[in-house]
Amino acid sequence: MKTVLPLLLALAMAPAAAEAACYADYKAKREDPLRLHYGVAEVPDDACSRDGAASALAPRLDRAGWTLLNIVSTFGEEGLEERKDSAGQHFLRY
Repeated sequence: MKTVLPLLLALAMAPAAAEAACYADYKAKREDPLRLHYGVAEVPDDACSRDGAASALAPRLDRAGWTLLNIVSTFGEEGLEERKDSAGQHFLRY
């Protein structure tokens, strides 16, 4: 029983570990006066492509008065730290 318990725990956690987080870095704008920003946002795993991220992120930005210009890239958790300073206040905001 002692050897089975760790195996059961590992199997129970496997789906959570298999679902890696997905993030997108993007550029957005506001008009009148023109303002631009670069940001990083979490997107659903099933939207982990440029087109999917754009579909998921555009409405969120629009509700805040921003227009999505483009998705720069999509990436996993390993790319978060290197983008944090560049995104500033727009890091995981939308």
